[in-house]
Formats: sequence, structure tokens, C-alpha cells
Amino acid sequence: MTSTQATATTPTAATSRFTFVLIKPTHYDDRGYPIQWFRSALPSNTLACMNSLAEDARARAVLGPDVDFAIETFDETNCRVMPDRIMRDLARRGGKALVGIVGVQSNQYPRALDLARRFRAAGLPVCIGGFHVSGCIAMLPDLPAELKEAQALGVSLFAGEAEEGRLDIVLRDAAAGELKPLYNYMNALPSLEGQPAPILPRKHVVRTSGTYSSIDLGRGCPYQCSFCTIINVQGRKSRFRTPDDLEKIIRANREQGIDRFFITDDNFARNTDWEILLDRVIALQDEGIRIGMTIQVDTLCHKIPGFIEKATKAGARRVFIGLENINPDNLIAAKKRQNKITEYREMLQKWRAHGAMTYAGYILGFPADTKETILRDIEIIKRELPLDILEFFFLTPLPGSEDHREQLKKGVWMDPDINKFDLNHRVAHHARMSDGEWEEAYRAAWDAFYTPDHIRTILRRAAAIPNGRPKQILSTMLWFKLMIDHEGVHPLEGGAFRLKSRRDRRHGLPLESPLLFYPRYWGETAVKAVKYLSFFLKARGILKETLAAPDRFAYSDVAIAAPKDDEFEALDLYHATTGGEAALARKKVGDTIRAGAGKTPAPAAP
Repeated sequence: MTSTQATATTPTAATSRFTFVLIKPTHYDDRGYPIQWFRSALPSNTLACMNSLAEDARARAVLGPDVDFAIETFDETNCRVMPDRIMRDLARRGGKALVGIVGVQSNQYPRALDLARRFRAAGLPVCIGGFHVSGCIAMLPDLPAELKEAQALGVSLFAGEAEEGRLDIVLRDAAAGELKPLYNYMNALPSLEGQPAPILPRKHVVRTSGTYSSIDLGRGCPYQCSFCTIINVQGRKSRFRTPDDLEKIIRANREQGIDRFFITDDNFARNTDWEILLDRVIALQDEGIRIGMTIQVDTLCHKIPGFIEKATKAGARRVFIGLENINPDNLIAAKKRQNKITEYREMLQKWRAHGAMTYAGYILGFPADTKETILRDIEIIKRELPLDILEFFFLTPLPGSEDHREQLKKGVWMDPDINKFDLNHRVAHHARMSDGEWEEAYRAAWDAFYTPDHIRTILRRAAAIPNGRPKQILSTMLWFKLMIDHEGVHPLEGGAFRLKSRRDRRHGLPLESPLLFYPRYWGETAVKAVKYLSFFLKARGILKETLAAPDRFAYSDVAIAAPKDDEFEALDLYHATTGGEAALARKKVGDTIRAGAGKTPAPAAP
């Protein structure tokens, strides 16, 4: 086992030792095997934050000047975590240790508990933290059974964020053999200003597709969406890092040869310091320091003067937008009133004009949904909205959300296996669809959007402008389509070349015979490779045809055409959706009021 960096002190006979093992767990697939890849899709920002906080604690010698403090980091989405090997290495090293299982989402909790069970059986102290622990403590009157099970094993729980010395307390308690059952910091969310910058060691970054690292420039969200956990875990009052923090992160990563970042803020457009942060990134370009960014924003970001222009100038090439739905009644029911379908087209066209690839999340299973309305809406999106990538999610009552708390209060059925709470499985019932219909609608939605004809349309739209990115868009569409069709996981959990280990199966499931496991694994891998190649060749043919089209730069359709005078009367987006006409009426009233007052629309406030 190799430490991420050299230890802070030179060991001597009198030096005591302490090892902090940080593990970001994955979750199990439907057969009970950890979802792991040779290259995973996304970096773990929690692991980056915790690594930096641990490095800072070591530099400050929080355990004492004579302690040889080592840090080990593992991201289980792209490497195998073997507790027996870790424990052997800890025994050889000697001294004390703490195993921190960090950033644990609800669907990852069963895997986290299985890992903790192994370490606790050997007597090692273990602490579990992340959104599941924090969300349950924030929203529920009592600890749920799975958290009590962890405490019964002697596992410590950590709720909240670890900045401002909270990690120091846990490390000192672990070194003294006095870990508490619960560290609850949910009522005192820390400032991020001046805190250690989240930096992942290069060994993790190179195991992500595209060699992306991560940055959280802010935490918290001012909105009230009932399906969201962020507002209850990170709070509704946003907290931000400074431009100096951002520059430090960029320079430190540049020294590792890393210049692409996923900005993990749930809504960067609502960071009140967005402009000075982007200005700092733009200023670094004078030194030849250029970065690429993926950011997450809301559907009203285009109303902020200069935001899209500066974001793309600073390097925002991929933009994730929480579209969620095109039916206003559904959005209102979920308390996502800030989304205005009358703004969707203008917002998407503006990002497109500035050369950014647009992704949108779309939730299936709102109260008014049926399979027929879902497929109708997807056809409207395909025809009238210039989206590059659309990804679908089941409406899921995630622990830590208002939806989960209310359903629990009412005794409404939710799947007892939280491993399925990954937004890619149905875990509740629907008022208007049977379980089978809801699941069929989810699969049909992916099939309906990623047809060869619509792939061609998306590529033609991208190829029609000089700063379009048809090749990059195609590679992303292939990723999304193939993960759903052939890997059975959501694209955000996907990766390149699936890894499976026979002995890592979920606790309680039988160990499969090697005569069954290995032929199936390699057989499935070969079949998938053939299907991947077949689809890739077809898609590449579409791309070649698109780039060679004589009318390439003259191409236009409803989605990318400039708005017309009769747009609001002509488009199905406003007349075929549930609540669309009422939303249009509200817009017209607002426009009339503003016109009468002689005012132009102001940027939407949080």
C-alpha cells in the first residue's frame, strides 16, 4: 500500500504511528457486485476535500509532533478495496489507525456498512459520513435501523461537514481510542473561506474518464425542491470559497498536469461571487493557464447579465441544467417554482451560441405523469428544445429529502433496500402508473431520446455553428446510451471497462462458483464489446455524414431557429404540456405589468 504523499515526519524508534485510511465507496449492482471500472465517470469531491483536510491536519501535527501520520486514499469506483490487504499493511506498519468511509450516499450505504463490518471484525476503529448519515439526522426524529446497526457494530457516525477543526477532533479521539458513537455538526455548517482546497492526488484523477478533478466553490442552495437532499444537508444559506482558494486549487492541480474540473456546486449561477471567481480564472489565461470546466446551473442563469459570456470565456464547456420537467404543474408540485418553461428555449439557445454542450436532468414519475405523457413530452423536447444530452431519473424519495420524510410519516411504501436509491431504480409506487408501467416508461424514455434519427439531428445542430462540438457531443451520447443499454447503470455511475471481483459480493449473498462467475463475466464483456463496436460504427457514420453535408452550416430546425412572433402560440411546449398554458398566461401577465411600469425583466433572485 502506497501513501498518497510522504509522511510528515521521519520515523524513529520513539515515533508513534497513525494511519488515516480514507475510502469513498461504490454501490452494488443488481447481482450484488460493487460497481467498479477501469476508468470511472466522475471524480469524488468528498475524497478530495477529506484528503486535503487530512493533509492540513498532518501539516499542523494535530496528533503531536512525534507522530508519524500517514494518509491512504481509495476511490472504490475505479479501484478494488480489499480490507484484508489494508489490514495486513496496517499491521506491518504498526501503531493506531482510523478507517474513514466518506461521502456515503444512500445507495452506497450498504456497501459502506459491509466494508465497516470487515474492519470492525478486526478491531479497527471506523467512522462513516456523507449524505445518508447527514440527511437522516437532519430530517428524521430517530436514527433509522441501518444507522443503529452501524453503531451496534461499534462504528462511529459523522453528520455534517469536516472543516473548521471537526476532523481534528475525530482524529484525536481515534488516536486516543475514544471515538464517539456520533459526531453531529448539522446545526453548525462551516465557512469555506480559507479552508484547505480540495485536491485529489493524481493517482485518482487519471482513473477518471477525461482526467477530471473536482472543485466545490460553494455549498448550499436557496431553493425548496421537495425531492432534494442538498438543502437539508448543506443548508439553504450558501457558503463560498474565495478567488484565492480557486487559484490555489487550479495551480496545485496544474503542477500535477490536471486542467479539467467538475465544479460540484449544485447551482453555480446562484453563487453571489460568480463574477469575481470567473474573472480570476480568466486572468490566469494571461499566464497561459487555461482550464476546462463542467458546471451546474439553473434554468434562469441566462437572466444574469454577463454570466454565460464569462462562464464560457473562463472555460465552461459542459453545462448541466436541472430542467427536471417541462410540465409546470409537476414542477409546482415538487416546489421547483423557479423553473419557467417559457425561459427554457432562450436559455438553451444562448448556451449553444457560446459553444457549450448542454446536459439536462429530467425526472420521471411526478404525480401527473403517465407513460403516454412522458413519451409525448420527450418528443416535444426533441423537436423544440436544443438540448445535446438528456438524462433521466426516477423520482426518488431520497433519505434527507422532504419527500422521504413525508412518505415515512404517512407510512407510504418505499423499497427497504436503500442500495436501490440510485435514481436508476423504482423504489416507490406511483398514483397513476403501475410499477411495471413506470419502469417501462423509464426505459422507453432513454430509447425515445437516443434514436439514430435524433442523434443525427443533435449532431446537425452542433455542426451548423462554427463553435459547435459535434465530436464531443457524440462521444457523450454514446456513453449515455451504452451505459443504459448494456451496463444497466446510470451514465453518471458508468465508466470504461467494467471490473468485477468474485469475492467482493454483497454481505448475505452466496459466493458464486468460479466455474459460473468467470465464464459469465468474460462472456458478457465480449458480447458488450461487440455491441459497443457495432453502435460506435453506426454513430461514426452519422457523424461523417453530418460533417460532410453540403448544407451543414445552413441547417436549421424549430429548436435552434430564432424565436418568431407567434412562438408562444405555435409550440407544443406551451400548449400540450400539463400546466403549460397557465404558465404562458402567467408570463404574459408579468410582461404586461413590466411593460406598464417601463421596466425590463430583472435577473431572477434566489
